Amino acid sequence: MLKRVTTWLADYAANDDPLAAAGNLVALVLAGNQPFYPLYVVLVAGTEGLPWALLTMISLPFFFAVPALARRHPRLGRLALALITTINTVFCSWVLGEPSGTELFLLPCAALAGLLFWPSERLLMLPLAGLPVGAFWLLHGRYGAPPHLYSPEAYSGLLTMNAVSAGTVSIFLGIVFSRLYAAPKP
Repeated sequence: MLKRVTTWLADYAANDDPLAAAGNLVALVLAGNQPFYPLYVVLVAGTEGLPWALLTMISLPFFFAVPALARRHPRLGRLALALITTINTVFCSWVLGEPSGTELFLLPCAALAGLLFWPSERLLMLPLAGLPVGAFWLLHGRYGAPPHLYSPEAYSGLLTMNAVSAGTVSIFLGIVFSRLYAAPKP
């Protein structure tokens, strides 16, 4: 059963465009982690933030749809992934509050947007890579009150969790995209 699911996911992520295939893998890993993130929040910050913490899963179907979109339009799939990651991060930053450190995920969002495009697509890549930076610049300190305010101790734990997670995502991106150095461009 597990082998069938793994094979199906690998086939679903496959794409003739190596950057789209790498982006599809990233999208599926992010989709697979979405249901666990609220659990991490509860473990670190307690249950007082429920049901609001469950809103952090709202982007799951969008991440899961990226490979289907990329199958028909590889560039559009890559573009969608760059947008979805940034929008998800901004939304979760509001849901959990700025002190949670969720904005730190804007850094791997910018890196991902920079990695998803070929050198000939720089005019598309630059605004998408700049979007997370612009989102931070425009929104930091201006999100407004989140649906639930956590205690200072809970926010400290969330900040640590999100800093480690954003770093881990960045490392994962390096691993996934470094495999493409030997891959031919379509």
